[in-house]
Amino acid sequence: MKAVLTAENLRVRAGDLLLASLDELSVGPGECAAIVGESGSGKTTALNAMLGLTDGLQVSGRIVVNGTDVVTADERTLSRMRGSVIALVSQSPQASLNPTMRLGTLLKRVLARHGLRGAEARERTEEALRSVLLDPGLLRRYPHQVSGGQAQRFAIAMAVALRADVILADEPTSALDVTVQAAVLDLLARLRDEHGIALVFVSHDLAVVSGIADHVVVMRQGEVVEAGPAAGVLQSPSAAYTRELLDAVPAIGE
Repeated sequence: MKAVLTAENLRVRAGDLLLASLDELSVGPGECAAIVGESGSGKTTALNAMLGLTDGLQVSGRIVVNGTDVVTADERTLSRMRGSVIALVSQSPQASLNPTMRLGTLLKRVLARHGLRGAEARERTEEALRSVLLDPGLLRRYPHQVSGGQAQRFAIAMAVALRADVILADEPTSALDVTVQAAVLDLLARLRDEHGIALVFVSHDLAVVSGIADHVVVMRQGEVVEAGPAAGVLQSPSAAYTRELLDAVPAIGE
């Protein structure tokens, strides 16, 4: 199975300070790679590098998404790819949505930016809303009029409507309550399985990661301390830091 996203010898620096490094990462269709670690470990910086959003930083190595090296691509190419090839689902989607526009207008503009209008845009919109279990009536609301879970599903719907090959999920459940967390995780897993979307999932919560990841990369202070299949990393970790993260997961009844 050919990888949709690969990273090789990735280094992101601010001057002499190493912010994030990934020697090797490969994600194929229908796979989920999780990048975990505490705040400041470099997880989100690595994710931003995959989107080409590293202005002012020095980036070396390769990040190839569907045959295009994001590190060397020009801004026009990156702009075309963002959303339609590789999409971001952020930690706080309501903060990234224009508060003066209804959700329907936002989605219409996103589709138009990628050349989708008229009947095709309506068809994509209906398909996307069905896939994330959202009522079409939600499109008449403004971002502040929907819940955190609805906003998160709307952000995922935009990626589905554009038929992105890769979804980058940056702490997508950390601001949600436990019940909504489970619903969003189930949705991402279903989209991965049914649509073959490659998923890169960033989190500090190993309990969340254990239910969705095929591969796990553990980062600390910008560097990878352990990586491998999820079962091996989470059940038999080799790094002391990974064991500390696992020990920090609360267990009911203890």
